[in-house]
Amino acid sequence: MSAGCPTARHAWPLERVLFALAGSVTLLSVALVALVSPWFLVLTAFVGVNQWLYVAFGACPASLILTRRFALRPADDHPPTS
Repeated sequence: MSAGCPTARHAWPLERVLFALAGSVTLLSVALVALVSPWFLVLTAFVGVNQWLYVAFGACPASLILTRRFALRPADDHPPTS
């Protein structure tokens, strides 16, 4: 097992989960734009707005849900691994 591979003992930090979630929703919205309707670009805009909310205020709706429901912590709260 490599040192960079997450295991059951090492949860992903909040920022990593948010980045994966934003990327997944953006890819989904691109597929929906191509297959269903260009109005799904609104979903992409929603992702961008939420990313800026996290940058500006340190929180967005997804980060609040993930910290409260799944007890995820930001990367700076994780102890350093050696």
